[in-house]
Amino acid sequence: MRIRNRLLSTISLMLILIGVLSWNRLGAERVLAAEQEKELEVIFLSDIHSHFGEFSTKIDGEDVTIGGVARIQTMLEEQLSNPEEALFIDGGDFAMGTLLQTLFCEEAAELRMLGAMGCDVTTLGNHEFDYLSDGLAAMLNNAVASGDVLPELVLCNVDWAQMEADGLSKGQQQIKEAFANYNVKDYTVLERNGVRIAVTGVFGKAAYKDSPTCELLFTDPVKAVKETVQNIQKQEEVDMIVCVSHSGMNLKDASKSEDEILAQEVPELDLILSGHSHILLQEPICYGDTYIVAPGAYAEYLGTCVMKQKENGRWQLDDYAVTLVDTNAAEEEAIKDKLEGFLEQIDDRYLKQFGYESVTQVLAENDIEFCASSELSRSHTEQNLGSIIADAYVEAARTSGNVGAEEICIGIAPAGTIRDTFVQGNITVNDVFNVFSLGVGADGETGYPLICVRLTGEDVLMAAEIDATVSEWMTTARLYTSGFHFTYNPHRILLNKVADAYVTDASGNRVEIDKKKKYTIVTDMYTAQMLGAVSGLSYGLIEIPLYDMQGNKVADLNDVIMYEAGREVKAWHAIARYMQSFADTNGNGVPDVPASYATTQGRKIVDDSRNIFDILSHLNIFGAVILGVCLLVVGLAVTAVVLVARRIAKKQKSKNDGIMA
Repeated sequence: MRIRNRLLSTISLMLILIGVLSWNRLGAERVLAAEQEKELEVIFLSDIHSHFGEFSTKIDGEDVTIGGVARIQTMLEEQLSNPEEALFIDGGDFAMGTLLQTLFCEEAAELRMLGAMGCDVTTLGNHEFDYLSDGLAAMLNNAVASGDVLPELVLCNVDWAQMEADGLSKGQQQIKEAFANYNVKDYTVLERNGVRIAVTGVFGKAAYKDSPTCELLFTDPVKAVKETVQNIQKQEEVDMIVCVSHSGMNLKDASKSEDEILAQEVPELDLILSGHSHILLQEPICYGDTYIVAPGAYAEYLGTCVMKQKENGRWQLDDYAVTLVDTNAAEEEAIKDKLEGFLEQIDDRYLKQFGYESVTQVLAENDIEFCASSELSRSHTEQNLGSIIADAYVEAARTSGNVGAEEICIGIAPAGTIRDTFVQGNITVNDVFNVFSLGVGADGETGYPLICVRLTGEDVLMAAEIDATVSEWMTTARLYTSGFHFTYNPHRILLNKVADAYVTDASGNRVEIDKKKKYTIVTDMYTAQMLGAVSGLSYGLIEIPLYDMQGNKVADLNDVIMYEAGREVKAWHAIARYMQSFADTNGNGVPDVPASYATTQGRKIVDDSRNIFDILSHLNIFGAVILGVCLLVVGLAVTAVVLVARRIAKKQKSKNDGIMA
């Protein structure tokens, strides 16, 4: 009995020991597995457009002061567990949007600020080409020469092979050498928090269309990314593949949404940062195991997320956030000091030539509720923000002596060039520049110049028709006017939507349009380029020829740039001077924005009538042709139906006759 009991005790003890050892081994394996689970925090921005400091704007109808990358640094410390081990990516268009861009070529301020923030990788957007090839090349070379820490630059679809086969132009050669100096690559491999990440970059088709000054050629974005991903898989050992894409999305039509197409066509991508379209995604878009993130524009929002690796090796996106960069966050001193160092250079290098002392100089006081710049594209009617800019153009033409004081003059400002709005309170030099910050003149200086041309009355009416028709699907082409009023019916036939139109003289009196007469038009260089491109865009069906003040057809828009005292009249400066010209109505020594801008002035009226007579009356040649084609199609359809019906009736009659027989 004792022997049996001892044997049972021994066996029990052995079983317990085996169980404990097994439990410890399994527990150790679980701990090891937990330790091997890979996780990566990602920081993402895009389309900063030189907005590295705080600025005033309108969000959801409210005037706000937001932004400032010095605040972003503080926010990262609060939101991420280990910001230094996070992947920090940017989607391009880091330049062109505030006065900081005036240091683009010589100081490469934007790239150096990104580097100071800890940005790992960025790509080129269309606005990096706004300073032309020599400007972009100078920026890249000067960035390297600064010795500062810089983000890596990736771009996989530049078609150097085709350009070299054609023979490199001077500008292409400049960029190629600058790319080599900066070490621009198809992709780069980084390691963060034990995760090896390959990051590639791509320049989209929409971005290329929006870059008229770009000399480079590009291959198909999807094909290029697909080939790059294949190269990465063959040559690198990585855990994750990321694409910083300056292509954009179309949330209304997925078939035209480049980054959604990219996600579907290249499923090996784990993460796509979508830039160019300025879309703010409150939640990521997912196709299979590929996630798309988008943080909006102007560094208004900070994008962060956490990627966790799954058992199959792909990644799950968790803890996604796009957080408003408001003034509640403290400013990180080192970043703040670096930015202020750049801002101090702007006053001497750029603003003094226009007679301004600093970026913060107050030009006017404003009590008017101006619409947000996004409203220009959202609502197709008269908007006070567009009106005040068009008025500034006309005023600049008169005060500079380019247009006589009594001459009828039409100002035109499109939605696509207006980048921000005016909030209530003081309007500074910086505020005005932010509203119209695009372009470079023939003088190589920042800012589109104004141009002065003539259009026939018939072509003025056609411009209104294009606005009423084309801008329904190309909202950036919506025009805002001074000295020209029109009413349009959105239900009328294409290019026949304008029901009433007239111009006003210097005293504001209505003057009927003479189709044969040439009228003076003042607008910015970008708008003039678009008017001149109408023929190509319409496949030659529509042409709006531009004439100089002597009546000669314009061959080169540089010949019709407005000058004053030997200097180009910049669009932003015209707006700034217009602000300074207002009366000081409250007697405090500062001009006040006139109350007239608080109400509409009948510049663009929408007639929503669906009356058949209103819709089909007074058609021009385009309307008559379209109506004729429609009637012909209807007539042919009716004829076909009648013939088919007769044939069926005839067959039925023959069948019935056979039965009767």
